[in-house]
Amino acid sequence: MTDHDKTYMKKALELAALAGEQGEVPVGAVVVKRSTGEIIGRGFNRREYGKSPLTHAEIIAIDEASRRLGGWRLIDCELFVTLEPCPMCAGALINSRIERVVFGAYDPKAGSCGSVINLFELPYNHKPEVSGGVLADECAGILSGFFRSLRKSKGGKKSGLNDNDK
Repeated sequence: MTDHDKTYMKKALELAALAGEQGEVPVGAVVVKRSTGEIIGRGFNRREYGKSPLTHAEIIAIDEASRRLGGWRLIDCELFVTLEPCPMCAGALINSRIERVVFGAYDPKAGSCGSVINLFELPYNHKPEVSGGVLADECAGILSGFFRSLRKSKGGKKSGLNDNDK
């Protein structure tokens, strides 16, 4: 784990905290232009707000980066996200040509960069480099704290969200 990785994962953690404050599952992501170190895309979960299963942190960050660069190919870019990407997000990473994916907490229920499956090992036309477990304790902690608080506020009753939700 490099200082570079820690720096940008902390930025993703800040976005995850914003998501949690808004009642969203606290996952944050940033897209960084490797050659300049500039953050060109930011995102955090917005599924509850947008009433859409598509508004994961990674998708929002990729969309913003693509708009900023004026194209869908995110060459010379890397994505930092606090939770291992799901199949949908891993597919978006392949399609956007992101060169490197760095994630924090592993997701044993939906992680598609090694936990359940590694979609990047399949014979797709693009294979991002992957680094997992960066600031894993902090990333897992924000998720655990969110769900613990949610259960406490609901008096232990099931809400619309559960630990399987990203």
